[in-house]
Amino acid sequence: MFVMLFGGSRSGKTFIIVRAIIIRALAASGSRHAILRFRFNHVKASVVRDTFPKVMNLCFPNVSYHLDKTDWFVEFPNGSQIWFGGLDDKERTEKILGQEHVSIYLNESSQIMYSSVLLAITRLAQVVTYTVEGVTKTLRPKMFFDCNPPSMAHWSYKLFIKKLDPESNKKLTNPEDYDSLQMNPADNEDNLSPVYLKTLQNMPARMRKRFYDGGFADTTENALWTLEMIDKWKVEETPDMQRIIVAVDPSGAGDEDNLDNDAIGIVVAGLGTDGNGYLLEDLTVKAGPATWGKIAASAFERHQADLIVAEKNYGGEMVKFVVRAAKPKVPFKSVTATRGKVVRAEPISSLTEQGKIRFAGDFNDLEDELYSFTTMGFIGEKSPNRADAFIWAMSELFPGMVKEEKQKKERRPRQHYSGGGSWMG
Repeated sequence: MFVMLFGGSRSGKTFIIVRAIIIRALAASGSRHAILRFRFNHVKASVVRDTFPKVMNLCFPNVSYHLDKTDWFVEFPNGSQIWFGGLDDKERTEKILGQEHVSIYLNESSQIMYSSVLLAITRLAQVVTYTVEGVTKTLRPKMFFDCNPPSMAHWSYKLFIKKLDPESNKKLTNPEDYDSLQMNPADNEDNLSPVYLKTLQNMPARMRKRFYDGGFADTTENALWTLEMIDKWKVEETPDMQRIIVAVDPSGAGDEDNLDNDAIGIVVAGLGTDGNGYLLEDLTVKAGPATWGKIAASAFERHQADLIVAEKNYGGEMVKFVVRAAKPKVPFKSVTATRGKVVRAEPISSLTEQGKIRFAGDFNDLEDELYSFTTMGFIGEKSPNRADAFIWAMSELFPGMVKEEKQKKERRPRQHYSGGGSWMG
């Protein structure tokens, strides 16, 4: 009844499930099906305008269909429909889930909350029949999932791999209803370019494990940022910005012989007209003042930023001198680290979890540093210069919220931590 395909990038997961749903729709007249993602514009771009027409052209070239671009559903000559929606569009989601379906597909389910999964399951209730060789049968309701594997803490790993209830962590009473299949790019190499496969193979270890090997990531106990949290709030487009900050986290790197020194964290972040913060660029570099000063000043000009901020405790005045040497009279503010890294990071983590902070693209090195922040301290091997600059930038964009979050945490009591079946039937 529940099927999850998981694995690396471009392995054919979406194609296979969309094809399965079309087969079910064509077999059972008047049946209704739903394909949902976290964001509506993503399901339009990746499924409606890409995968769905590809599947129809390759697998069902003689089948006609009508695409309704008002309510966004496809209807076949037999009256069956496939609805497309995003869980971020409340009105559209209510319209779709106000109906009963015999198939529901949650695409990129690593971005979807388990509460949304439970809600969707309640609409998997349509009763329809199909005929095979003169025998009429009832089409079994099915729910499909796919994902590039997130961490082992995600509900998808607990549900399909460990066969545990994600909320109670107790063993499922019906584990036989949950099937999964791992699919990786190597399994689909006939349809992929060798250059693309080589790119995936050469990714950093964490990225390779997820997008090439198709494995679930190990969990970091008490992590402030998780893979699924950041994935959920990655965006392809950003609104206009009402304020932009360039943040610099300095180190002692000189102009020469700086290979063993820490990098200079330089990031650009903005506050959108929608009230959300956006990480726009990571320009972190291991270089001396002559280089990184120009990089920070150039970013200020390119983004038409409002301010450059830098930590005063470690060279704040030096940063001011360096960037103003590259761009005289640039607006500059020193910030003071009165508390430890984790205390500064916690309110920014909370804002990220709420969706108040978003990521305009992939920032792999910075994300790796964020994953190493835990409630017990920073556990990374090197200094988190990128993450520190990110935290300074967001703290400047959300001064009121950050202060409020700190006060909330100060009021909390201290806690003690311990370290498949066929597509048809």
